[in-house]
Amino acid sequence: MLDVVAWVHVADRRMLAVRARGRDLLYLPGGKREAGEGDWAALSREVREELAVELDRDSFRPLGVVHAPAHDQPAHTCVRMACFTAGFRGRIGPAGEIDECVYVGADERDLLAPAARAAFDLAASHGLVG
Repeated sequence: MLDVVAWVHVADRRMLAVRARGRDLLYLPGGKREAGEGDWAALSREVREELAVELDRDSFRPLGVVHAPAHDQPAHTCVRMACFTAGFRGRIGPAGEIDECVYVGADERDLLAPAARAAFDLAASHGLVG
């Protein structure tokens, strides 16, 4: 089981997704915790590394947890992804291992990796995307 954190950022009812170098599907910004990191520390670090923006601690809120098959991992590997929303400072752009940032609508949901699709559905259940 991969245990990860993800930032759900929505603009104009479309969800931000990223393409990491060498990946065919889109993922949410975020990733694995380092030793001793909590959700806030891990997510703020990952988003800074991937998008070169600073998340706002005061607006950091849990959205929910999704489970899905892991993409590009050995068979039967699953992902537990804790999803959070937060405001940010800076200008979103690809950094580190990220090649592309895009906003995905309901008609492009199939471009997302399975866990990101589950997160999209979670955001939809909260009325954030459509």
